[in-house]
Amino acid sequence: MNIPFIKYSKVWIGTAAVVIMASIAILAIFGLKPGIDFTGGSLMEVSFNERPEHNLILENLFESGIENPVVQGTGDNGVLVRMQFLSEDEHQQVLQTLRDGFQTEENKVHEERFETIGASVSQTLRDRAFWAALLVILAIVFYVAYAFKKVSKPVASYKYGLLAIVALLHDALVVMAVFALLGYFFGTEVNIAFVVAILTVVGYSVNDTIVVYDRIRENLLKRRSDDFGEVINSGLNQTFMRSINTTLTTLLVLSALYLFGGSTIHEFVLALLIGVVSGAYSSIFIASPLLALVERWQRR
Repeated sequence: MNIPFIKYSKVWIGTAAVVIMASIAILAIFGLKPGIDFTGGSLMEVSFNERPEHNLILENLFESGIENPVVQGTGDNGVLVRMQFLSEDEHQQVLQTLRDGFQTEENKVHEERFETIGASVSQTLRDRAFWAALLVILAIVFYVAYAFKKVSKPVASYKYGLLAIVALLHDALVVMAVFALLGYFFGTEVNIAFVVAILTVVGYSVNDTIVVYDRIRENLLKRRSDDFGEVINSGLNQTFMRSINTTLTTLLVLSALYLFGGSTIHEFVLALLIGVVSGAYSSIFIASPLLALVERWQRR
């Protein structure tokens, strides 16, 4: 069966444009909620046999002198507490106040973890995250331009790299927009793990796009005289089931991790789930149709 992908290229690209604009609007309105990796501060995870009400935990923290703490439930009986930077003495004081307020014979208070990050460290992490993303994007453009130098007609090889960047930006924006909404409505924060997830999504998206582009390159070398749109459509049909099968098997593994991997990696795996689905769409319905559109514009 020959699916006419390129015939409806304007529909796919129009849909992608709407998604990109909506994602940018969501990010502009709500923004991502940075975690302590980027803002500095302390994070404490505490578990109870029977978790108290959030307002009672907040009152207890206020008694310890904590200003503007953020309390978030985790699992069935745990809470994550985000607060200003604490010294070790202050940390022990907060933990003791929690135990004085809630620990009984039946309800034990256990500290699961405690992390602190200073302001200077968080600034360094922000800077490194930015440069890592920028260098990855530049490396992709140069690599794709070099890999496709033998098929510089009818579309210049560097344009393959630029169009792959458009596809991966679509995927990254979708993930960030979803997390902006989660941050606004549910308090979900982004941290270094989120940056790693975004870079992983970028890598997955580019890999999927390159597989399709590589088949188009092979077809071009064999059929230079054919219509470019038909060459692209043929490459998409040849790689379509491969992309679908790869995506489904990846989603199966990620779903298992999300369901059984524990609360500490939920946000990381969720970002990957969203990015993998978006990446499968962009490699088929954005990156390749854009090639056909660019070639049409050049002819006109």
